[in-house]
Amino acid sequence: MSNFLPNELIKRLNEQEGFDSEAFNTIHEQGDKITSVRLNPLKQTTIPFENASPVPWCDTGYYLTHRPVFTLDPLYHAGCYYVQEASSMFIAHILKEIGLENSVTRALDLCAAPGGKSTLLTSYLGSESLLVSNEVIKSRANILTGNIVHWGVSNVVVTNNDPSTFKRLPGYFDLLLVDAPCSGSGMFRRDQETIDEWSLANVKLCSDRQKRILAESLSALATDGYLLYSTCSYSREENEDIVDWIQTTFSFESIRITFDSDWGIEETRSAEHQAFGYRFYPHKVKGEGFYIAVLRKKEDQSTFNKKKIKTEKNDAPLRVVADWTNQQADHVPFMHSGHIHIFPKRYEEELRWLQQVLYIKQAGTDMGKWTGTELLPSHDLACSIHIRSDLPAQEVTEDVARQFLRKRSLAREDFEAVNSGWCLVRYHGINLGWVKVLANRINNYYPKEVRIMNL
Repeated sequence: MSNFLPNELIKRLNEQEGFDSEAFNTIHEQGDKITSVRLNPLKQTTIPFENASPVPWCDTGYYLTHRPVFTLDPLYHAGCYYVQEASSMFIAHILKEIGLENSVTRALDLCAAPGGKSTLLTSYLGSESLLVSNEVIKSRANILTGNIVHWGVSNVVVTNNDPSTFKRLPGYFDLLLVDAPCSGSGMFRRDQETIDEWSLANVKLCSDRQKRILAESLSALATDGYLLYSTCSYSREENEDIVDWIQTTFSFESIRITFDSDWGIEETRSAEHQAFGYRFYPHKVKGEGFYIAVLRKKEDQSTFNKKKIKTEKNDAPLRVVADWTNQQADHVPFMHSGHIHIFPKRYEEELRWLQQVLYIKQAGTDMGKWTGTELLPSHDLACSIHIRSDLPAQEVTEDVARQFLRKRSLAREDFEAVNSGWCLVRYHGINLGWVKVLANRINNYYPKEVRIMNL
């Protein structure tokens, strides 16, 4: 592994007026790693870490004094917070600046895995919005689905599609976030092995890929809709030059974002169109390398024929929804592969439009399997913010919580609050999952695929 940053990268960064290459090199040589988390405001309103300090551009973000073993924290598995790089939390500030916080917005996170930016979008766009969270790689789409489930919201559709698929939804989205695959130079301090993998050839390859992704997806954005384009690269070819290419090829205007100068963020202008962009350098901010630009679509975007799709017979038992959730009024249940799901009623018809076009991995909240006589509750339901608070539950200690998360055997005496039947396992008042209480034993229903393998 090399101990030095690529000479070609430093050479190109030095072409920027005022760039401090000495400070940039020094911060990388020191190798300090910054740990930050973002709270789930629907589950956790107080920071569960000592001596944490706020991320200035995100009111739910916090820096930690050290990196704990998150795997050992039951609240991490319960979706109370997300471990996210602080620089990328600037998206929260952008949403406030452009007036989309707590709005009615149809949003697409095009390259969403593992889910940090999608969970941020759900928190700041609010419950009246709809988020389509997409990932093209199947294995990463599974990770994305898991993180969305843990966040507990129902207004998200997780999809597994190539960006080109979204051409079939012209003019549908009000917000498009493209956190584009890039050469990764912004992560050199966090992952020094990537230094040896960096090359100008890879920067060029990534730049071409970014243009393809954008060219095949921008028609999905409505007129006056916002594009948030970001990378974790320092290379101009992947950042400002891409924004210039967007404005040359399509009809977009650059949007300037105001922020506190004390934050250390650097505002840049692209060479051709003087478009605004925002760079995060680790020697100037408490975070890793990041670039983001905001553009608004100005061309008249035609849309698809939103004809009413024939409603299929809905066999979902309404009484079961009422028995297990608090969302009968503004949610609609539907059956899929023998499972009951709930989804925001506001977007019921639109979900059917999306089903005509996209491969959907998850829509709304999967309540569980319906046998015809009873519900076998799912882990998704246990994580949901819409689950009824008066269901049978047992508060457990940290040791019992960890045993549960390992899918180990549990002692009957630790579940005295419930005589029999389905029981939520709670830690600090937050649901972790399900057990079934029997006369002489506890059956642990924590999903095998996400259990803690080692303590």
